[in-house]
Amino acid sequence: MTALDVVRGGFGLIGPRHGRHGLTPDQVDALTLPIGDDGVVIGVDAESRAATLGLNRPTPYDILFIGGLWTAQVIALRAAAIGTRVAVETGRAGAWGRLVQALGVGPSGMAVHEVGRVPPQGASAGSPVLVVRDCGMRPPRGRVVAGPWQSVLTVLPYLSPVAPRLMRQARLVGVQRVSPDEATLIGRELGLPGADVDSLPTLADGVTLWCADRDRQYVMTQATDAETGLLGAARRMD
Repeated sequence: MTALDVVRGGFGLIGPRHGRHGLTPDQVDALTLPIGDDGVVIGVDAESRAATLGLNRPTPYDILFIGGLWTAQVIALRAAAIGTRVAVETGRAGAWGRLVQALGVGPSGMAVHEVGRVPPQGASAGSPVLVVRDCGMRPPRGRVVAGPWQSVLTVLPYLSPVAPRLMRQARLVGVQRVSPDEATLIGRELGLPGADVDSLPTLADGVTLWCADRDRQYVMTQATDAETGLLGAARRMD
C-alpha cells in the first residue's frame, strides 16, 4: 500500500471531498510487508488468503530461496504469466529447458542461460525482469544483479557455506523444510523465534516460511491443473 498525494487542479472535475489520512512513521513501517496483495500469487497463508509476492519494483530486490526446484519453477511460471520476462541462470538446463519448451513462450517470456552467461536484460517499468539464479550450493557472484525493475531470486537446494552471506544481502528469504541443524543456523541468522525454528524441519511439501526483517509468513503453494501437468505434484526434493 503506497501513500499518494492528491493533486488538485488537474484535468477534469474535482471529486468528492474526503478527510485526510495521515500515518505516523511507525505505521508506515508496518506497511512494508514483503508478502502483500499486489504481485505474483505464490499460494495461500494460514488463513487461506491469497499470498502475493511483489517482484516488479522500481528499486533493486534480492530474494533468497532455500528450497526445492518445484516451488521456484512455480514462481517463475507465474511471474511470466503476468508479463514479467524471466531469465534463468542454471546448471540444470534440462529441467528448465523442458519447462520453456512446454510453455512455448520464447525468449521474450522465459529464457535459460548457462551459469555466468546471462546477458544484460534491459529491464524497465514496461518490461520488468526476474532473474532466477539456480546455480547450485555455491552460486558465483552474478554478472546480472538486481536493479530497478529487475529482481533476482537465488535458489539454494540446502544450506551452504555461502548461505549466511546471501541471507544478509537479501531483502526477502524463503525457507522450506530443512534439517534441525540447518534450522538452528537459519534461525540464528534471521533472528527467528524458537517456534519457527522448531517448525522448519516439519514443513510439508510446498510450504515456505518467508522472512523479511521482523515480518514472517507461512505460505502453502498450491499448483493449478496446468502447473501440475508440467511440474507434477509439490515436492521439496528434486
